[in-house]
Amino acid sequence: MRRLGYFTMLGIALVVLSAALFVLHWVAFHDARNLAFYLWLDVIFLPIQILIVTLIIDRFLVAREKRAMLTKLNMVIGAFFSEVGTDLMDQFHAFDVEEAKTLGELAGIGDWQGREFQEERSRLSAYNFRIDSRRGNLAELKGFLTGKREFLVRLLENPNLLEHESFTNLLWAVFHLAEELHERHDFSRLPSSDLDHLSGDIKRAYGLLIVEWIAYMRHLKETYPYLFSLAVRTNPFNPEAVVEVQPPKA
Repeated sequence: MRRLGYFTMLGIALVVLSAALFVLHWVAFHDARNLAFYLWLDVIFLPIQILIVTLIIDRFLVAREKRAMLTKLNMVIGAFFSEVGTDLMDQFHAFDVEEAKTLGELAGIGDWQGREFQEERSRLSAYNFRIDSRRGNLAELKGFLTGKREFLVRLLENPNLLEHESFTNLLWAVFHLAEELHERHDFSRLPSSDLDHLSGDIKRAYGLLIVEWIAYMRHLKETYPYLFSLAVRTNPFNPEAVVEVQPPKA
C-alpha cells in the first residue's frame, strides 16, 4: 500500500509539473496554436512510445529476474549434490548392472566441452539403465535416504523449484524411493515382484540424477571453475578420482 501511494503521488506530481510547464510555455511565447499542434503530435505517437518502452523494459526486467532465479536455483541444486546427490550416485552404482560402462562414460567429464555436456545429457535422458535391486544393499540405501529425509522435504518446499521441472522431478523420484524403502523393514524376505518394483524406483531416480548432475557440472565449468575442479576431484563415476590436487604429470 505504501508503494502504491508513492507511485500515485509521483504520478500526480508529474501531471502537475507538465501542466505548469504548458502554462509557462504559453505565457512566454503566447503561441497556443503551435503548442496545441505539438501537444497533439506527442499524444498521437504516445501509444507507440508506450509500446516500445514497455517491451524493452519488460524484456529487460524479465531477463534480469530469470538470471536471478537461475542463480538461486543453481545454489539449491549445488546444496542438493553436496548433501545428497553425489553420495547417492555412489550408492546407486552397486545396483547398476552395467556399472563399468556407466563409470567409463562419465569418468572423464572433467575434459568435456560445451557440446559434449549437451549431447551426453540428451543421450542419457533416453538411455535405458539396467538396474537390479538385488545387487546392492537396500538396507544401507534406506539408512542413507532416511538420514536425508528432512533435507529433501525442505528442498521440496522451496517455491523456486517450481520453475525447474526436471530437477523437481528428480527430487520427487528420490523422495518416492526413500518412502518406498522406509515402509519396508526386512529386505531379505521381499518377493521377487517387489524387488522388481524397487529396481524400477531406483532406475527412475538414478537416470534423473545423472542427467541433472551433468547439467550441474556444465554450469560449474562455465561459471565457477574452482567449484568444478572440486567436483571433478570427487567425481563419483571416476574410481581413480582423489580430492587432493595432484601435481601435473611429467
